[in-house]
Amino acid sequence: MPTDSAVATAQPAPARRLLALIVPALAVGVTSALVLLGVSLLADELQDVLWETLPDALSVGRYSSLWMIVMLTAMGLVTGLVLRAVPGRGGPDPATMGLVDPPLPPYVVPGLLVVTVLALAGGVSLGPENPITAANIALVAWAGRRIAPGAPGELWLALAAAGTIGALFGTPVAAALILTETLAAAPGPGALWDKLFGPLAAGAAGSLTMSLAAHPSFDLSLPEYTHARWGDLLAALVIASAGAVLGLAAVYAFPLAHRFFRALPHPVLALTLGGLALGLLGALGGHLTLFKGLDEVKTIAADPDGWSAAEFGTMAVVKTAALLIAATCGFRGGRIFPAVFSGVALGLCAHALVGGVPVALAVTCGVLGVLLAVTRQGWLSLFTAAVLAADTALLPILCVASLPAWLLVTGRPLMQLREDGTALR
Repeated sequence: MPTDSAVATAQPAPARRLLALIVPALAVGVTSALVLLGVSLLADELQDVLWETLPDALSVGRYSSLWMIVMLTAMGLVTGLVLRAVPGRGGPDPATMGLVDPPLPPYVVPGLLVVTVLALAGGVSLGPENPITAANIALVAWAGRRIAPGAPGELWLALAAAGTIGALFGTPVAAALILTETLAAAPGPGALWDKLFGPLAAGAAGSLTMSLAAHPSFDLSLPEYTHARWGDLLAALVIASAGAVLGLAAVYAFPLAHRFFRALPHPVLALTLGGLALGLLGALGGHLTLFKGLDEVKTIAADPDGWSAAEFGTMAVVKTAALLIAATCGFRGGRIFPAVFSGVALGLCAHALVGGVPVALAVTCGVLGVLLAVTRQGWLSLFTAAVLAADTALLPILCVASLPAWLLVTGRPLMQLREDGTALR
């Protein structure tokens, strides 16, 4: 029999308190999306200069092996020099940071955004999600303390994170799913939906702003998956598990690679050598394995028969290795989008090996497995895999495929380190 205090705790928060969140949540969501949009536009313009205008002026192949090696090595050197010069050195070691962390000091944000633009434009295999979320949390927390000093700091963190994630994925559902896992583990009174009310509004504002301004889409336009077959279930279990193993290989190598780069005498040297390694990997895997991977993944998914199984497999391994090096040598960026590319390439490799495996099934299960290992976010992994195909017929199979993959990754180290360099669990 529940006590009176337990019943009171389970009651929804007053509507007036939730209504008061709407205006600040909408403002935070719009602002978060505009920061992301501004960084993305700057990176796109700089990318055109670095990878089209400059090599054309020098009569060098735009994506030749030589240019990839030179450009990424130079990008490591420049990033290291910028980080050395800017206040706050671009924040903490990126290998120790997750997607949603406590606010950074606001003076760190300009330098963090500058090196994020450099990484996105220079071909580094990292996405914008971690540094943009960190920058938005820092800015919103700073403004929130001045506008509403009585509001809890956790509120501004949740609103900024939701607004940014909603803008990144083009839907507030992604933000709600990620925060659900966080909030479910946090004790406190109130219904879960009350806790999600403000973040959901911020996520909706962020996603709508980005949709109206840039029209982002994760749909890969894969062949329609018509109906489930017993063989498809077996293929899904194998591919998702293989994706988890690929992701776990990077997870276990993460502290080792980080230790190597941190043993070098100077961060500028670590970033320069990291850039050189990324250039060599790009020369091995081809230019499609560069950058954050969202545009490139659409290219390979549009032509599932355009490469051999060996070529797709090489892309998956190279992209995973590039993600590992970029995230440990000091570049600022996120791990979700490169992991998506690795999963798609792995799925296309499976389809090329066994032609009877439907493309949509192979791709989504590959992404599911890799993301489960890299992010350890079950809802995010399922959601991302599902939106790539935009086919509800795949959902039951994806849910089943997630089970053995989760058994492989649960309890394992995270792709994130403590300040002393040891792996988190």
